[in-house]
Amino acid sequence: MLLLLLLVVMMVYVCMCIVDSLGEALKAISVSTELIEEELNPHLDAVLAALLEKKKDAAVEIAKSGILPTLAQALRSKSSLSCQVALVVAEMAREAAVREPCIEAGLVKVLVPHLNSNDQEMLLNTGRAIGRICFDNSYQQDQLVQSGVIPRLVSIMREYPENDPLVNVCLLALCNLADIDSAREALAELDVADVLTFQLKRAPDAERRHVILEILGSLGESDESMQKCFGEGSGLVYQDVLSWLQSSNTQLQLSGALAIANFARNDSNCVKMLDLGVVPYILTLLEQHVDEGDVSVQHAGLSALRNLAIPATNKVRMLEDGVTERIKTLLRSDMPPVQFKLLGTLRMMVDGQEEAALVLGRDAMLLARVMEWCEAKDHAGVRGEASRLLAALIRHSRSTEVVHAVAKADGIRHLISMATSEHVIMQNEALVALAIASAIDIGVMKQELGSVNMKESLSKLTDHSSSKLASQASSILAILGDAS
Repeated sequence: MLLLLLLVVMMVYVCMCIVDSLGEALKAISVSTELIEEELNPHLDAVLAALLEKKKDAAVEIAKSGILPTLAQALRSKSSLSCQVALVVAEMAREAAVREPCIEAGLVKVLVPHLNSNDQEMLLNTGRAIGRICFDNSYQQDQLVQSGVIPRLVSIMREYPENDPLVNVCLLALCNLADIDSAREALAELDVADVLTFQLKRAPDAERRHVILEILGSLGESDESMQKCFGEGSGLVYQDVLSWLQSSNTQLQLSGALAIANFARNDSNCVKMLDLGVVPYILTLLEQHVDEGDVSVQHAGLSALRNLAIPATNKVRMLEDGVTERIKTLLRSDMPPVQFKLLGTLRMMVDGQEEAALVLGRDAMLLARVMEWCEAKDHAGVRGEASRLLAALIRHSRSTEVVHAVAKADGIRHLISMATSEHVIMQNEALVALAIASAIDIGVMKQELGSVNMKESLSKLTDHSSSKLASQASSILAILGDAS
């Protein structure tokens, strides 16, 4: 008990010393008129100690103390204090509340030139400070791009490819900036394939691989760097990706599936990958994760399949290879992200494919599951995709059997609900499906009139601002009217 009491007293004493030393250090720095290293070093050490000790509100206290202009001056003069000051700023900027004061003090502007330093520690501290200050600030990020940081970040990775902390800072910065059009343009002008490929092959963990794949993905479908990594299916990165898909390591599997989804961003790559037999690898991977599997891997695998199925020629070949049958095993998934992506993939597979729509549209087990998902209370995305698949089955099969199967499964009411949704595309798909169903078998549609307020819903749509939707609603009402 006495020992515990002594420990508590010691901790309180240490905290009080930190508080006292921080206050004294801030006061000393704020009244300093010259940047003399011998004088300021111990005070900066005290400030840094408070930040590293995670003292409550230390960053806010530092920002309010008035020393930010002094820190900016030290960075501007490129003094021997710069590296230490950059580290202080980097640690401060972990707190969102101090980022705006840092910007107002001009810290970002005086930090940027230090990205040209030959000192790796200076580069690391500078990169972290800039990255944290500008996090989630689109204006500042755009300013960074305009100042030319993209080429410099790539150059740093070329100069110090084995410095993992520094490479990580550069990759995260590029990933965060890649949403900006001008940043993507700047990246596209650089030959980044060799840099990213090297880092992808030596990435120590899944997180690093994902960041690199995000950067590659942002470059666009025709970018030279992306195509170099693919290398018409013979590139070293693509060969690595195939081995990742076959790995027993979940994180490698995930990286592989994400990479395939990225490569499958233009038709020629999709066709080539099908020729090279990538689909069986993805299907095997998905089947490994059906029960108690990794949701992220399933989601990424389905994304890859969906992208591969976009070219019409690929759809036919994938259907012949039994893709739809194999991915139907995922119907038993209870995870909304997987359900959502599965429904979208099946919808893509039947797009323009009459035979596929006919086979799936007559599948009672699939329709029963889709009906459940049409009523998913907690996931609007799943509800929407389930209804869109129903509409697609009728639109692309134009089959009496499919219309009967959907009606028997109680799906017509979901199409009515879809027709009155807020999304014009979904409304249009639903009305086309309802019009086809009415033309194929008016008897089935007449039966539905008693169970849902179809006529009332359609009447409202005749006044829709979209003339196309209004016309389709009127046509269906006319068919129903003629039948009665």
